Amino acid sequence: MCGRLIRYQDSKAVIDIATGEILDGKFPQKQLRMVQAWVEIHKDELMADWDLALVGEQLYKIEPLR
Repeated sequence: MCGRLIRYQDSKAVIDIATGEILDGKFPQKQLRMVQAWVEIHKDELMADWDLALVGEQLYKIEPLR
């Protein structure tokens, strides 16, 4: 599992980087669709950061969702 914490106002959830599905928490549907699109665009970067995190290396900066 490759999870990523996402936040919007008072909502928090953990999503699976590979699938974009919510693993834990709740998130507004409209914002979730935006996050899922962002994950799809940045999937390679997210997976590279995941691999770096597993070995304790510094992560790359990824362009945030705007």
